[in-house]
Parts: sequence; C-alpha cells; structure tokens
Amino acid sequence: MPGRFAGRVVAVTGSGRMGGLGAAILQRFADEGADCVVSDLGAPRPHMEAGDIGTTDEMEEVAADLRLRGARAIAVPCDVRVEADCAGLVAAAVRAFGRLDVFVNNAGIGYLMMPLLETSEAAWDAVLDVNLKGAFLCTRHAARQMIAQISAGAGSGGRIINIASQAAKTGFPHMAPYCASKHGMVGLTRVSAIELGQYGITVNAICPNHVTTGLGAKQNAYFSKLLGFETVEAYLANMARRNPMGRPGLPTDTAAVAAFLASDEAFYVTGEAINVSGGEEMH
Repeated sequence: MPGRFAGRVVAVTGSGRMGGLGAAILQRFADEGADCVVSDLGAPRPHMEAGDIGTTDEMEEVAADLRLRGARAIAVPCDVRVEADCAGLVAAAVRAFGRLDVFVNNAGIGYLMMPLLETSEAAWDAVLDVNLKGAFLCTRHAARQMIAQISAGAGSGGRIINIASQAAKTGFPHMAPYCASKHGMVGLTRVSAIELGQYGITVNAICPNHVTTGLGAKQNAYFSKLLGFETVEAYLANMARRNPMGRPGLPTDTAAVAAFLASDEAFYVTGEAINVSGGEEMH
C-alpha cells in the first residue's frame, strides 16, 4: 500500500545490517512512505563483536538503501542498555523529522549459546540487558514522546512493536538467557499495553520462528552440530520439513506483520504476542 505511512516516523533498533530483520522492517515502512530512523550499536562492545552488530558504516548503508526507496532516513548509533542513548535516539528522530509514530524494539543478542550449567553471569547479563532492559528503556522514552505529541495536539497515539521470538513461548536448549529475555519481553508488552492504551498507544510483540539472518546463520551452525546433523544444509532441510508451510521464516514475513500492527487497521489490537512461524508455533 504505497503511501500508507506517509508523514509518519519509524525508528527501529538493531537495524544497522543489510539483510537483517531490522533493516527489512525499515524497508517495508520506507516502501510505504515512512520517514526512517536506522539504529544500531555502531561499534563493538564486550560480547558484541563487529560481526554481531551494525557498525556505523553499515548503518549508513541501510540508510542509503532506504533513501533509494524514496524515504528520508537517518542513522543514529544507540546502545540500548544505556538510558541516555535511548533518550538520544528518540530525540534524534524528533530533531530530524519533527515527531515519532512507530518504535520497534528489535535489538537483541541471540548468538550466545551454551549449556545452562556453563552460562556465565556475564553472558546472562549481556543478553538480558540488550533484549529486555533495552526494550524497557526504549519503550519508556518512545512512549513519553508519543504522549507529548498528543498533549501538543500533534498526534493521536502511537505504535510500539517488540520483536520477540518463538523462544518467547517455547524453551530451547542452550539458550536460557535468550528464552528468558524473550518470555520477559512478552510480559513487558502486556503491561505496557495496559498502561499506555489510555493514550492511544498500542504495544504488541511479534514472535518469529527461525529466520536465517546474520544472527540466524550462527544459530544454524551451532544447532546443526549440537543436534548431530552432518551439514547446516541438512539441519535447514529438516527444519523446513517440520514446518507446516515448508520453510523457515523470512525477514519480510516479520516486516509485513510489523506494518500491519503500525497501521490504522490495527488500532484495536494491543497486548498481543503474534506468532509469525508458518504454523510452527501455535500458542
């Protein structure tokens, strides 16, 4: 629906890598007329190497692609574990485009996989701080801006979308921090929806099954070995056979649902954790 989001501003954390889930979400919004804010870590941190995050150069590459699609776009580095960075991300969106309408909490760590008994406190903290604390901090600052717009007569609500996971509903071995963080994200979604509904702000979570992005490729390599498959290709073929729709997820699958949740048609949908799994997850 070209132009559906014209005049609206969308910010997505963890969106600084071409081919990633966050970039795909922004591409969908750009194609439908939105102004876009790309955000990622920008530089490595402990447990977050250059190959695991969107660098400053990669963020600019995503922004350039969005501009080629006809959108206005900026790139803003943000460490979602740091409250000042989260506040700064929202402020940067408002400085550039005058408002904020849709905020997507997509930043996450899913590549620290190890047995429960070998999981260090540092690894636990790294995953929970990014996946859950980061979503909390960004939700709070995004909602404050959306409420301020209402008070100023410049808005009638907003949309906050949390990218959870199938791991928000089902446990997986060697992923205790990740599963705990994503289960927690669903709880955060529900409480936020209850408290922010009075302002016309909806809050929903999307729960994709496995998606082979850069992060997904690391999971493929790890779990194919853990489960005894001779090759990653054999592991992926088995995954496809187990799925009612015959394939793993694609970034565009999640992007399509994000666009729906941000649309006017979804105004009465809030507090939900929506599976996008080809029928692999049904609760």
